[in-house]
Amino acid sequence: MGSKLLSVFLKENIAELKSKGLYNEIDPLEGPNGPRISIRGAERINLSSNNYLGLATDERLIAAAVKATEKYGAGAGAVRTINGTFDLHVQLEEKLAEFKHTEAAIAYQSGFNCNMAAISAVMDQNDAILSDELNHASIIDGCRLSRAKIIRYRHSDMEDLRAKAEEAVRSGAYGKVMVITDGVFSMDGDIAKLPEIAAIAEEFDLITYVDDAHGSGVLGGGAGTVKHFGLSDRIDFQIGTLSKAIGVVGGYVAGRRELIDWLKVRSRPFLFSTSLPPAVLGACLEAIGILERSTELQDRLWANGNYLKQGLEKLGFNIGASETPITPCIIGDETLTQTFSKRLMEEGVYAKAIVFPTVPKGTGRIRNMPTAAHTTEMLDEALAAYERVGRELGLI
Repeated sequence: MGSKLLSVFLKENIAELKSKGLYNEIDPLEGPNGPRISIRGAERINLSSNNYLGLATDERLIAAAVKATEKYGAGAGAVRTINGTFDLHVQLEEKLAEFKHTEAAIAYQSGFNCNMAAISAVMDQNDAILSDELNHASIIDGCRLSRAKIIRYRHSDMEDLRAKAEEAVRSGAYGKVMVITDGVFSMDGDIAKLPEIAAIAEEFDLITYVDDAHGSGVLGGGAGTVKHFGLSDRIDFQIGTLSKAIGVVGGYVAGRRELIDWLKVRSRPFLFSTSLPPAVLGACLEAIGILERSTELQDRLWANGNYLKQGLEKLGFNIGASETPITPCIIGDETLTQTFSKRLMEEGVYAKAIVFPTVPKGTGRIRNMPTAAHTTEMLDEALAAYERVGRELGLI
């Protein structure tokens, strides 16, 4: 029967989450994660994936994945440091370094793994980390794992960052001090103030760390926010994923060669987890090649993002201060946000509710993720559904 205490704990807490509109229900897809998806036998316009450029379903990536699988097998069979490194891993890391304009790169099994690996491999209990208060959960967990002193600064508040950096450095209490930020903040779509952060870091000799999961493939000609601001030689750590704009799975750290060499011998996910499988490597190499050859997909993504933003604003919805295709529709109340999402789904639009703990309490929102694969007709259908449900619930 198992533990009675555990059973009581789970039942009570799940019931509480449901009563507050904080319980997330998972909807399995019955086909590919494209601009339209099938859930429970019905087709819906998909505004919830991170498949920014539509590459997750691109025939060129599928063919590359099949080719790599046929040559190398279904799995890597070992960790990277034993015999789980294929020549494809080396090719991918060389291509990533070139793509990000750094000396070297190292690939991991996920973007979450990157932050768990890289922060704790460099920072320890004698150090301090200045962390934006809205940084991603994986950054927060990576900081905790390092055992460094975590000093939160107000979101994108450069005066607060500078004051806390000065205090941390001049106290003499820490061996190293790092400043860490998302490049693009995934819940609001705003961009970190990287030029100002780089200037403060240089003034106080801070290690700079940018998690560009939502900026890579989207900004800077695809190379991300660091390249967007022309800071490739001033940022120590560039983190990216292979699961969003790239359309596959995995993550990577790009930076100077000595940093990457250190991560290969000291980052635990690299040392103790089986490496990325051949299909992933083949598909990622193909995706990066596509981005290097043309900006067509990025151009289409931005056009669709701007179109959806303008439509929602015209209807009277609060879309916050997004500077990227990520388009939040901020509702506030968690239960109302969940109701709004369910009604959109009934109207043929899949746009998930985002509530606490992913965002602060009282800031529930529908996070819309238009992609390069959406057509104007699809976005018009979505906007029509937003208008119907918004008026029905008294939101506009």
